[in-house]
Amino acid sequence: MLSLPFLKIKNRVMRGGGRRILIKVNVLRSSGPIRVVVSEDTTVAEVIEIVLKTYAHERRFPVLGTKFGDFFLYVPNDGSKALDPKGLIGSYGVRNFMLGKKPSHVVETTRKSSCSWKSWFNKTLNLKVTPH
Repeated sequence: MLSLPFLKIKNRVMRGGGRRILIKVNVLRSSGPIRVVVSEDTTVAEVIEIVLKTYAHERRFPVLGTKFGDFFLYVPNDGSKALDPKGLIGSYGVRNFMLGKKPSHVVETTRKSSCSWKSWFNKTLNLKVTPH
């Protein structure tokens, strides 16, 4: 029988007291939500870890990685306010969440890509625009 690491985490999380709940986590730029069953006593950090491992196991794109500290979970109706990683998932009273990368990584990536785009654009203009 195939043993998967994320299943061990799920079983460890779900052994604790509390009701089990089905949550749906939409990953930004992904094709569809990840559905997992967790205990109400599961922390937000553990949910992020479970979702990332499930996402990787399903071989979804874009590839996100497994460093759960680089991601945040938030409630879509509540705006972009990130949930406390130590908070219990059952305490928020909702079952739908969004998962995204922390802003520092997004800003850094955007800055790099925009700089390279701008330099390419400027080089293209310099080659085509010549005085007579």
